[in-house]
Amino acid sequence: MSTAFISEETLLSYGATYKKVNKGDLIFMEGGTACFYYQLVEGRVRWVNINEDGREFIQVMIEPGESFGEFPLFDDQPYAASAIADDDCVLLRLHKTNFHQMLRSNYEIHFNFTRLLVSRLRFKFLTLRELAYNNPEQRISTMLNYYKRLRGIEQKPCKLHLTRQQLADMTGLRVETVIRTIRTLHERGRLTIQRGKVFY
Repeated sequence: MSTAFISEETLLSYGATYKKVNKGDLIFMEGGTACFYYQLVEGRVRWVNINEDGREFIQVMIEPGESFGEFPLFDDQPYAASAIADDDCVLLRLHKTNFHQMLRSNYEIHFNFTRLLVSRLRFKFLTLRELAYNNPEQRISTMLNYYKRLRGIEQKPCKLHLTRQQLADMTGLRVETVIRTIRTLHERGRLTIQRGKVFY
């Protein structure tokens, strides 16, 4: 489990409450109004856009300790993506008004939040740039390396905690292309496959 972005004690002191969510449940929907700050305590959440055919494009996978759905808390616009529980989850939920009060009272949290938003914006720029390339190897390699940096993972090799389908949904590739490309990257020594698990 990664270190919590904001400590549970701090969130609880400002009135946050725990909420259990079952695997597959919708936490909030694209286009909806944001009323809460969300931070994941247990489980996994995928933050996605869903097209008219029902296909998901994964913006980012949320791990324990990470927050999600923050943008509307700052600009009062609707959610730009949907959040779906990828596993059974426990969330901490803090009302928007209390969230603003917390930021005003804690410079360090506010500053760290600014850094987080900049990091996610940088990730989006990278994603858009990589989607412009037709080379699946380059798309996947760059995405994996940046994903590792985004998570602050230092050990090498690192186990990939994304399914082939999720990686396809993040890169805009077909899952068959992802499977074939991962095999090619393994053959070239750029990642390792052990008992079906990918290490990069």
